[in-house]
Amino acid sequence: MAPDTLPRLLAHNAERYGSEVALREKRYGIWHSVTWAQYQARTRLFALGLRRLGMQPGEVIGLIGDNRPDWVMGEVAAHAIGCRSLGLYRDALEDEVAWLLEHSGASIVFAEDEEQVDKLLGASNRLPALRYIVFSDPRGMRKLDDPRLLSAQELAKIGASEDPADYDALLAAQDPQAVAILCTTSGTTARPKLAMLSSAALVGHCRAYLRADPKGPQDEYVSVLPLPWIMEQIYALGWNLIARMKVNFVEEPETMMADFREIGPSFVLFAPRTWEALAAEVRARVLDASPLKRRLYDAGMKMGLAALDKGGRSAAADQILFRALRDRLGFSNLTSASTGGAALGPETFRFFLALGVPLRQLYGQTELLGAYTLQEKGRGDFDTVGVPFGPEVELRVNEPDANGVGEIVTRHPHMFQGYFGTAEVADMRDGWMHTGDAGYFDRQGRLVVIDRIKDIASTSGGTRFSPQYIENKLKFSPYIAEAVVLGDGRPHLAAMICIRFPIVSKWAERQRIAFTTYTDLAARPQVQALLAAEVARVNATLPEAQRIRDFLLLYKELDADDDELTRTRKVRRGVINQKYGDIIEAIYRGEAAIPVDTTISFQDGTKSRIRTTLLVQRTEKEAA
Repeated sequence: MAPDTLPRLLAHNAERYGSEVALREKRYGIWHSVTWAQYQARTRLFALGLRRLGMQPGEVIGLIGDNRPDWVMGEVAAHAIGCRSLGLYRDALEDEVAWLLEHSGASIVFAEDEEQVDKLLGASNRLPALRYIVFSDPRGMRKLDDPRLLSAQELAKIGASEDPADYDALLAAQDPQAVAILCTTSGTTARPKLAMLSSAALVGHCRAYLRADPKGPQDEYVSVLPLPWIMEQIYALGWNLIARMKVNFVEEPETMMADFREIGPSFVLFAPRTWEALAAEVRARVLDASPLKRRLYDAGMKMGLAALDKGGRSAAADQILFRALRDRLGFSNLTSASTGGAALGPETFRFFLALGVPLRQLYGQTELLGAYTLQEKGRGDFDTVGVPFGPEVELRVNEPDANGVGEIVTRHPHMFQGYFGTAEVADMRDGWMHTGDAGYFDRQGRLVVIDRIKDIASTSGGTRFSPQYIENKLKFSPYIAEAVVLGDGRPHLAAMICIRFPIVSKWAERQRIAFTTYTDLAARPQVQALLAAEVARVNATLPEAQRIRDFLLLYKELDADDDELTRTRKVRRGVINQKYGDIIEAIYRGEAAIPVDTTISFQDGTKSRIRTTLLVQRTEKEAA
């Protein structure tokens, strides 16, 4: 019988493929390989050490830090002793970390380094159940004096004093149907919920996914998505252990793309924000290039997009532009690429398809073990999210209107077991999960997702529009990092825009425009004019009733630390409407200048007062 839990899969691989590379990690500029036998040995020591420390089945073990081998080993070890793992986002603030650990009752936390340990120690008074903090990076730890601190090496030594045969007994006693993972939901409207996932569900769903998008030991994957996210659980743990796809961990987030290029992975999944940032970075570099290179880029893109529209590829564009560009991005070896977690703008999607990236959209929710639809190979497009993985995934559109649009509902054998520690339940009826998303099936039976039902808006004149769709079109601009489109119940559409500071600042320097801060740069008349041209470009592609009439450039970037975005970079519209309510009302009163006097907090706890005036820009056609 095939192994049905992550620890059993690891033991299976160590026994049969012990000398093969399972993981790689870059440290101090050098890639270090971890074989299946080494992966198993350290995980076994962690598991026996945790049991010796008194951890009991059903208790919760937290993990926080960068994506590292010790994270996945700690998670598999937690499952081996019957405990539940809870991943926390590395950039979560102390209050958010404290709430999740308090809510879950976590007894032990694997915290990568001093930064994460400090968060836990700072929240000590809220975490009476926390008995041990296991750290992997010893730098900066000597000055800390807390009896709960324990290095990963010390934990391994404790495990080494135990009988190795006990680990085999633990694996034999595992219940695949028991809850193994507490996975945070995106939390677009409130605190994230903890979806309870079993080992059997995770492994079963990964196997179904692999039938739709096969992988093997020859495949390379670079782990850059946050490990608490369900899709990274699928890839860095599920696919790695089932298909033996090699997983590589970059040295630092800042070296991600350089390390990515060194590996040259065969598979990648990025969140839409990452694809957007990559496309923006390419276009920003073109702005800095010589006139000849700019002409070559423009010619290559024109040929590539024209060929894409005809259903093919341009050999000439590949020769003069795309081959070198794929190499520069680390995409030369890609055989499969995906985007998911939110909608990706059509312009960005077309950009990468023309480039030769085999990009496909997928769709799913944490409660459904992540993705359960995928575009068919060779049929990547920006309109649909494809078809279900297989016959075990049932999908329908409830109560469709005259255009076939209704709520997307689904069910399959590998679903979550409810939310941990709350009476709140998902919208489940007769085994069907009601997603809250609006969509329809196209003529080929492929699913088209429009937006969250609650986010589909209508102007006071009755014009329906999807804010997310227009926002994604705006973010194709290299100068726009975030946008929030307004207009629900209002006479027309407006937008609040955040500039992409690294790129706009470079543009300003080339134009010899003096500035000091983000706020100062966003207020410059030349920057206002630059962004007005970008909004006009997007407006030209939209129906007249859905065009943005007024916009302003916000004085700060939207930030997950301020609850304006989720940790997966989705806009929290309720928070935005409340926090910037006065500004929104001023826009619709027709004010041309809106004074702002506010205080913003930084991650290190410092505060800064901002006093500025936001200028409301009206598009040229409306102003005329």
